[in-house]
Amino acid sequence: MHNGHATHFNLVAAARATMSEHGFQPDFPDGTDAQLSAIRAQSVPAIAAEVKDLRSLLWSSIDNDTSRDLDQIEWAEQLSDGRIRILVGVSDVDARVAAGTVIDGHASSETTSVYTGVKVFPMLPEELSEGITSLNENQDRVAMVIDFAVDAAGTVSDGKAYRALVRNQAQLAYNSVGAWLEGRGPAPAKVAANADLAAQLKLQDAAAQRMVGGRFQHGALDLETVETRPVMLAEEAVDIVRLEKNRATSLIEEFMVAANGVVAKTFDAAGVASIRRVVRIPKRWDRIVEVAAGLGTQLPAAPDSKALNEFLLAQKQKDPDHFPDLSLAVVKLMGPGEYVLVKPNEAAPGHFGLAVQDYTHSTAPNRRFPDVVTQRLLKAWLGRAAHPYSEGDLNAIAQRCTLMEDAARKVEREMQKRIAAVVLRPRIGQIFRAIVTGVNNYGTFVRTLDPHVEGMLVNAGKPGAKKGLDVGDRVTVKLVATDPERGFIDFAI
Repeated sequence: MHNGHATHFNLVAAARATMSEHGFQPDFPDGTDAQLSAIRAQSVPAIAAEVKDLRSLLWSSIDNDTSRDLDQIEWAEQLSDGRIRILVGVSDVDARVAAGTVIDGHASSETTSVYTGVKVFPMLPEELSEGITSLNENQDRVAMVIDFAVDAAGTVSDGKAYRALVRNQAQLAYNSVGAWLEGRGPAPAKVAANADLAAQLKLQDAAAQRMVGGRFQHGALDLETVETRPVMLAEEAVDIVRLEKNRATSLIEEFMVAANGVVAKTFDAAGVASIRRVVRIPKRWDRIVEVAAGLGTQLPAAPDSKALNEFLLAQKQKDPDHFPDLSLAVVKLMGPGEYVLVKPNEAAPGHFGLAVQDYTHSTAPNRRFPDVVTQRLLKAWLGRAAHPYSEGDLNAIAQRCTLMEDAARKVEREMQKRIAAVVLRPRIGQIFRAIVTGVNNYGTFVRTLDPHVEGMLVNAGKPGAKKGLDVGDRVTVKLVATDPERGFIDFAI
């Protein structure tokens, strides 16, 4: 049993230490300030003749309430043939951060921003990612625009990319926009005050709904892993809330999948080597088949994303409480995504979970290095310039990005456990409703329903405990101890 009465635990210090343990450099290197001064001295990067001026369009962004690193903005137009044209503007980070510079070197080593719940460790200095290279409201910015059309079946066509000058006219948030789109809440203030903006968002939503339907028809997986975030008060974690998906999050997800597909197909058509984001056909498909059989469904012997998704949809309707746990099991059995080099005229492995064959990462250059690399490749091709990376360079970058993304997941998972232990420490002795999520040689593990935290049953096999606990059983538990240092939470039946 672990001590539940420890003194104040410094989560930010723990986050920094965890970053270092997993190979990250939490601080920016010498020379960063000098480079920032030089970037600051440029008012706006020189705009080439082929750069379109699209500042008059009613661009908007939708992101988390707390997001400050705005990577993309969106605009839609109804076409006369029934299709909806979508423009996704992506921050042109490369216009400010040149390859081979100090800041670029740090980004290429870290490869990703890490979100620990109590502190963000950004890949780029905040002055850039939250300021100069962020698509902030009412600021002129250079962007890469990905332009495509969506038909009634959700099929994407006429994809192209080009550079443009843009201006975000409304910074919006997922929760409020999602509630409004779903009829659960009023229009956000900016939307209520602007009928054109309201119509614009409704059109974007209509396009996204077509696209999600089309991808599910092709076998995209409707997974629902639970994401949480801490509620902070004066730099202390005081609660944990669940992040809910809604029509606004779906809108952005669909647009990003489509935009990344357009860029990948552009490279294919141009014969340009690039980095792709892939989730391979699951090696543990046999275990996924076993899981489904245990729930009364027979899946094909060969991997089939469409059949898997039909099973998932049925289970979501039949047993919504356990669906996040089923989703998590499937995600783990599918295996993590990875970055790979794809050479010209070479078939990409594809993305099994998204049911797309052509997929790269291009829409979040403020927080992911592969997106910066993709941006440079795209700009070089558009400008008929020399390829900025050799195939050997791209392969090494892909391997580094995969390695550090895995490390980032470990950092974030460890910090989630520590945050939960801190938040629950004042609640020792309280009773919680829970579901058994794991039974193995190490013990019996449960997830409380509110707040959503994982812990271990310390008396599962002792006299008075319910016998034969198994995954999915509902139990009532008492919190008996927490250990923030190790991220342990102990419950008793």
